[in-house]
Amino acid sequence: MTKKQTIYLDYASTTPIDPVVQRYFGEKYSIFGNPGSTHSIGQEASRLIFESRRKLSDMLGVNYEEIIYTSGATEANNLALRGAVKKYSYQKKERPRVIVSDIEHESILETARDMEREGLIDLKIIPVKNDGVIDISQLKNLITKETAVVSIMYANNEIGTIEPVREISKLITGFRKKNDFPLFHTDAVQGFQFNPEILKECGADMITLSSHKIYGPKGIGALVVKKNNGKEIIKPILTGGGQEFGMRSGTENIIGILGFGKAAEISHKKSKSESARLSKLRNKLWAGIKKIEKKAEINGDLKKSLPNFLNVYIPFIKSEEMLIQLDRRGIISSAGSACSTRSMKPSHVLKAIGLPKEKAEKSIRFTLGRQTTESDIKKTLKALTDIKKVTN
Repeated sequence: MTKKQTIYLDYASTTPIDPVVQRYFGEKYSIFGNPGSTHSIGQEASRLIFESRRKLSDMLGVNYEEIIYTSGATEANNLALRGAVKKYSYQKKERPRVIVSDIEHESILETARDMEREGLIDLKIIPVKNDGVIDISQLKNLITKETAVVSIMYANNEIGTIEPVREISKLITGFRKKNDFPLFHTDAVQGFQFNPEILKECGADMITLSSHKIYGPKGIGALVVKKNNGKEIIKPILTGGGQEFGMRSGTENIIGILGFGKAAEISHKKSKSESARLSKLRNKLWAGIKKIEKKAEINGDLKKSLPNFLNVYIPFIKSEEMLIQLDRRGIISSAGSACSTRSMKPSHVLKAIGLPKEKAEKSIRFTLGRQTTESDIKKTLKALTDIKKVTN
């Protein structure tokens, strides 16, 4: 298959760089000055970063100093959890509680478990219901005055389920009243492209963003951290030269930051139209799969999901073989998170929503994006029909 014939349906894993971002990226690639330098070349780099940061902060409705650029979402999630725990421990001098859901991205779950193993935290993991949504009442019962941070993702990266983040925010804000803790963090990596004003909607203290999930360059992300009456609510975990307002030391990734900013700008303009378009295509794909295989089932709930997600149990073939068969036909999809699929272990998310192992091993994640067309959906359905014939 040639590159033109490939149908890419793994946008939750990563997205291709938008052509406009690519051109912009190329134009700015000659900028090499260190933003911390006082000479004109360094100050030009600093000015461009400031402009990009200001545009992103305006979009999110925050102060530009509340955007902390990182190497990606994994680092941002680590900064959110470890930084909150560090701040709490400095102030309270006692072991804090951290609360996460059992369908969080590995960079949240494994970071929390690592801190638990080190004896730094009391970790509580909230189960989710069969649709992937957390039980608010269980969260309410787990929050104590010793809770440093609650981290619940905006939307899941495997089944697309959108969590009731506004309700969670109100619960946490009501609990802490005039106190500094607990903080509320949400990993908004998957949902940002469809809701650029996500911070205003969810009311979180911290949100994680990633460039390569919104058609920008890899190697750059951000943690948006609201201040409390002008004061920092977390402590840095990477120290040194004091870049990023003292919250993340290291020479700034100038080109990455600029590319990220341009990608966010484009996503903001396209969010509503793309959301509607992809929802229709996703629904057509699901309707077609159901015609091919009556016993196919949705993992999660499409009514509570991002518009481009379809995680589906297809009983006639194991996911590992299905991926191979689709790939041979020029169709790229996945069995779950790109951070874990290389091992082909059953998804922790599917297990968390109560899916039996035999069904989890026959589940596929299709995620659609800007390049997805109706023709792509038809070709994918044709491929699935052919695969079923071959396997029967």
